[in-house]
Amino acid sequence: MSVDVTRGGLLVTLAIFGVIIYELRTVLDFIGIELPLIPYMAAVFALAGATVWFITLKGGWRTEPDGDEAA
Repeated sequence: MSVDVTRGGLLVTLAIFGVIIYELRTVLDFIGIELPLIPYMAAVFALAGATVWFITLKGGWRTEPDGDEAA
């Protein structure tokens, strides 16, 4: 099984996920539940590391664009 993902796509996905988690923490802080930032940052970095490890384990990155071939 090969994971067909680009590095840019993965970075954008992780950035969006990190923002969603941070905003969730902000909403919880607004309603009175104060949570520390460090565990959330650690979780986002752990998710990034696990994702990169999984992609490397399953076949690596897609480096060649599909479709356009040289004439």
